[in-house]
Amino acid sequence: MHELVGALRSYAWGSRTALAQLCGRPVPSAHPEAELWFGAHPADPAQVRVNGRTESLLELVASDPQRQLGAVAPEFGGRLPFLLKILAAEEPLSLQAHPSADQARAGFERENLQHVPLDSPMRNYRDDSHKPELIVALSRFEALAGFREPRRTVALLRALEVPELTPYAELLAAQPDSSGLRTLFTTWITLPQAMLASILPKVLDGCVHYLADGHSDSAADEFTPEMRTVLELAEAYPGDAGVLAVLLLNRITLEPGQGLFLDAGNLHAYLHGVGVEIMANSDNVLRGGLTPKHVDVPELLRVLDFEPLELPIVKPEPVGEYSFRYRTPATEFALRRFELDAGAAPTSIPRTGPGILLCTDGSVRLLQGSDELRITPGGAAWISAADINIRAQALGGPAQLFCACVGGQ
Repeated sequence: MHELVGALRSYAWGSRTALAQLCGRPVPSAHPEAELWFGAHPADPAQVRVNGRTESLLELVASDPQRQLGAVAPEFGGRLPFLLKILAAEEPLSLQAHPSADQARAGFERENLQHVPLDSPMRNYRDDSHKPELIVALSRFEALAGFREPRRTVALLRALEVPELTPYAELLAAQPDSSGLRTLFTTWITLPQAMLASILPKVLDGCVHYLADGHSDSAADEFTPEMRTVLELAEAYPGDAGVLAVLLLNRITLEPGQGLFLDAGNLHAYLHGVGVEIMANSDNVLRGGLTPKHVDVPELLRVLDFEPLELPIVKPEPVGEYSFRYRTPATEFALRRFELDAGAAPTSIPRTGPGILLCTDGSVRLLQGSDELRITPGGAAWISAADINIRAQALGGPAQLFCACVGGQ
């Protein structure tokens, strides 16, 4: 086992306080800090400290995939199949979806044949992998995820009492299924700018009136969060068709410890909060709005899954005294959370293949035989497939530890 130093990523939507506070650095940070990457992605691999020197995890794995990855090396082409992150969203991320494995392979090959540079802002596919992902909230975490059940969306559109929305509400009411959602979303996302400029202000007025009528004080009203989100997004992205599109999506709040799993084709946007995120080792994103970045609507429509999605919240399953598992269908990754008690004996860390241990609270001592490694919040350890019998113990007080490994356990 070796210390693993995450790669800090700065994006405009990041926080100047969250990651700095978690890692014990001065606040505020000089720039918005959005993500801390712990993985072997070529765009920004984490650094491993081995025998007094530092090398990238990407190079370490490539130098000896059999030792580092073990039996899973052939299955994943000698590459670490997952990417672990801490994500801190102060502002909303873009409206986006990820392709399936087949779509990613075809899109990557197509753009290679078109000689689109890998670092081009117009590139949709930066690798040939799909990107299922799971985020576990460290703080209260707000998100939009998947298309809402159509009948509830019809009720929301009617509750706005905006005459210009009536034809769209009736369209969906007449076809309350994935085909109706596809038609309505496609219509909205491709509206001419003049029509969008006409309808959006009326929708925003409808949201304001809805909240002013006292709904905002009613705990039983299910559409208050949706109305507020539309107003917030419209302020951040005026005139963006994505503001209309979010009327079709599930509005989700995760409490600390809860997870959200998103498979291929699920339209989503993270709005605010801090979480531990794990995904297949990919950077393929199709954006649909709420961003100044490249938006390819035809390609987005090709990958979207319009089947209504029940709230995809993943509840932690207790596994043993200190461990909680987040069950997903992903084969590339698995995630466990450990809540370690102060003074308790070291607890075993089960895993499949290679792993990354990430501390998010307190101080943790990792043990392997006579070897010891201490990590604090924002600190991590790389555990190769050859490293066995890893144990963890809280130091000085309770501690929280995440274990990321290959799926299947």
